[in-house]
Amino acid sequence: MIGKAGVKRFLLSALIPFLVLVAWQLAVTNGLASRQMFPPPTSILGDFYDMLKSGELTHHLGISVLRAMVGFLIGGGLGLLFGLLNGLYRRTEELLDPTIQMLRTVPLLAITPLFILWFGFGELSKVLLIAMGAFFPLYVNSFLGVRNVDSKLFDVARVLEFSRFHQLTKVVMPAAMPNILLGMRLSLSTAWLCLVVAELMGADQGIGYLIQDARSYMRTGVVFVGIIIFAVVGKLTDSLVRVLESRLLQWRDSYKG
Repeated sequence: MIGKAGVKRFLLSALIPFLVLVAWQLAVTNGLASRQMFPPPTSILGDFYDMLKSGELTHHLGISVLRAMVGFLIGGGLGLLFGLLNGLYRRTEELLDPTIQMLRTVPLLAITPLFILWFGFGELSKVLLIAMGAFFPLYVNSFLGVRNVDSKLFDVARVLEFSRFHQLTKVVMPAAMPNILLGMRLSLSTAWLCLVVAELMGADQGIGYLIQDARSYMRTGVVFVGIIIFAVVGKLTDSLVRVLESRLLQWRDSYKG
């Protein structure tokens, strides 16, 4: 059940989007904005309903979400693994970290044409592009999370004769969890952004394709539907990680504003 505090938070967070939509509707209705360039929210809502009813929207959304999740699981999983390894072992850091940091500075847009040349316009190039974008935020934050663990905790673990596995599960992971969850939030948002790039560069299915196709036929309302879908799904994934944070980090007594 959502309490009164939750309802108040929701209403407060929805205030600015609501005022923007009202101002937008009034501006178009009174001729202050072009209906072709800025279709009124009521018209966009009609396009959304038509696409939902026909099944077009759910079809393309399902494909986009699947691409983003597969890319995130591959890239984020490897980012977490290498972040923990490099954080725990200095030799591994000296071997791998310079190369990873060098690759991190290369813009994804510069790599996209290479991915298309190497892997074509199929699913593999899109998933790998998303995975590459998702890798670095989780890698950097998990690495920093391990290195921010109090060294005294490792001394206690050695005195208690913890195995490496128990050090990881009982000491490192709980202490590094705030950074890891932050990395997860950033990684998910980056995966979603890379999905947009991948689908706009070349796809025949997905929300990005829907936007590109609508732009070609000047269906501005459908373009706005696609943009809003990207924004809403991105916000939902971020909110899910924040709920996970509130469950896993109940022990943390930090300032909440």
